[in-house]
Amino acid sequence: MHQEIQGKSIARWMEEYPIMKEIAHLKETAWINPGKMPFEKAMQNCPLTMADVQDASHRLDRFADYFKVAFPETQATGGILESPLKAIPHMKACLEEDFGCAIPGDLFIKLDSHLPISGSIKARGGIYEVLYVAEKIALELGLLKAGDSYEVFHSQKFRDALSRYSIAVGSTGNLGLSIGIMSAKLGFRVTVHMSADARQWKKDMLRSKGVTVVEYESDYSIAVAQGRAQAQNDPYCHFVDDENSQTLFMGYAVAALRLRRQLEDAGIRVDDRHPLFVYLPCGVGGGPGGVAFGLKQVFGDSVHCFFAEPTHSCCMLLGMATGLNSAISVQDIGIDNRTVADGLAVGRASGFVGGLMAPFMSGCYSLEDGRMYRMLAQLADTEGLKLEPSALAGMYGPVLMANDPVLCAYPIPRENAVHLVWATGGSMVPPEEMRAYYAAGKNLLD
Repeated sequence: MHQEIQGKSIARWMEEYPIMKEIAHLKETAWINPGKMPFEKAMQNCPLTMADVQDASHRLDRFADYFKVAFPETQATGGILESPLKAIPHMKACLEEDFGCAIPGDLFIKLDSHLPISGSIKARGGIYEVLYVAEKIALELGLLKAGDSYEVFHSQKFRDALSRYSIAVGSTGNLGLSIGIMSAKLGFRVTVHMSADARQWKKDMLRSKGVTVVEYESDYSIAVAQGRAQAQNDPYCHFVDDENSQTLFMGYAVAALRLRRQLEDAGIRVDDRHPLFVYLPCGVGGGPGGVAFGLKQVFGDSVHCFFAEPTHSCCMLLGMATGLNSAISVQDIGIDNRTVADGLAVGRASGFVGGLMAPFMSGCYSLEDGRMYRMLAQLADTEGLKLEPSALAGMYGPVLMANDPVLCAYPIPRENAVHLVWATGGSMVPPEEMRAYYAAGKNLLD
């Protein structure tokens, strides 16, 4: 910890930002963003708008005919990839009893864990970017024209054309699943560079789909760097840049348009008197950042978004609280970046997301792995929902809003609030893995 960052030692940074000491000591830490602005003001210097979100939504709509034939499980939703919104009152009661607090308002969960095709939030941005690339190539080759049904992407002619191109990505697991499954289905040659944190079953599943998986003993940042290097000198290779991709980001943002309809259908109001609090598990930041950006476009000042991270990998909390964003990593302050929440095992946050979302985000918090395990078991017992540990990071948010001194001071009344926990993955976890997760949680509870 003797190196300097932007001309100052880590010790000096810690003097100026005492929250860094809490993070370095692996304490569960909550932070309210002092730089958050009213929505209209935040948008004044923002390079992205609602028009970008709607453009991404229209592109996904165009591919609906393709999904219905390529992935029959999407026929019931008309080829639209979307996840359920579910009230979880029994889990709310369990949390209130466990933590001795009253959570004002209602508690819901957004089950991106059950998205079709790859069973995680990454089915949004990851699949969207692959579709974006496939559409662009098809148009450039003259294979596609306005008004065509995108069902043609399921033909051998299109697969043969796309097989001349390749896709590369670096991942801790779930993004690799979505990119790999989608790319291989369309006919692309695809390589997924996976960090040491990635679960073996995810690597096995990818290989079973014809995906090339390259494994590394090091962490996420190295896997991303290798994927970037693969594509750098190959004009026929597209690198999906989880750290910096605006395309990926917009794919995630479409979730907000879909959520608005779900809330309306459920008769749930979101306005100044009925605020929406959303808790988003965060790794490098693209997924939760994109969702949060979309939510701000839809609900403006009535939605309040928080990133949730493991204490051993809270790179976004560290980057945003110091303003350093991607200029600092958790390793820089002596943290090992080792967590059971493999999808969140990222040591350096996206500078693109941290910078773009600085005026929009309400705050961040970190939590211990053991807490994710315990809530995993509780959610299975109370609501019959089985998620992977990282998907439970958001579940601690409503508790903190009720009993943490930092988040209790957040200046928004909660009596009519809706608390929404974003469940990011879990439905594709093999049964034996899920049993082990559940047993670990039950052991901690007992």
